[in-house]
Amino acid sequence: MDLRVDPEADLEPVVEHLRRGGLVAYPTETVYGLGSACVDEGVRAVRALKRRDRGKPLIALVESQDAVQGLEWTPAARELAEVFWPGSVTLVLLDPRRIFPEGVRDGRTGTVGVRVSPHPVASRLVRELGAPLTSTSLNVPGEPPVTSADEARQILSRLDGSEVWLLDAGTLPPSAPSTVVDCSSGVPVVLREGAVPIERLRCVLPETHERPTD
Repeated sequence: MDLRVDPEADLEPVVEHLRRGGLVAYPTETVYGLGSACVDEGVRAVRALKRRDRGKPLIALVESQDAVQGLEWTPAARELAEVFWPGSVTLVLLDPRRIFPEGVRDGRTGTVGVRVSPHPVASRLVRELGAPLTSTSLNVPGEPPVTSADEARQILSRLDGSEVWLLDAGTLPPSAPSTVVDCSSGVPVVLREGAVPIERLRCVLPETHERPTD
């Protein structure tokens, strides 16, 4: 199903679809994402459709820092969230209480990647769902993410995503993917430099490191 959306669109049918275990392709501040409610059934469905490698967890869009206080927040993580949320910074935090299902929680490290999206549609979805929303870029593995609804339709057709609801927000402004920062230990480490460059992170936390290259 295609739904043309804008910041004022009625999202209640979409929220009910998510609560029933459905999947949505939706706009974010960077690219079109593919997601579900953050429950086992939804996570499995997203991973199966995306053909996601088991070693690559989904991230979770959350409403705010307060919404995920059960995660292990380091001082560095709190400071980055204060400055860059809502925004294109994904923070990787320990999930000692296993709040998130496996597939979002990394089974090897026990960590979860979380972000507060500034996009009006994505942020409203999370708020009206009243729970985190899984997120992975909508693309065929090995190909670039998509930034337009037309491209999203083509990808869903190739992935056999006929049951996925597409929230059509037209063409998104060009953007790099989110920057991913591992804050699960004492020193923040940039796992992926994206829309927010490491220099900006270091203006807030000079001790921010880049991940060592192999």
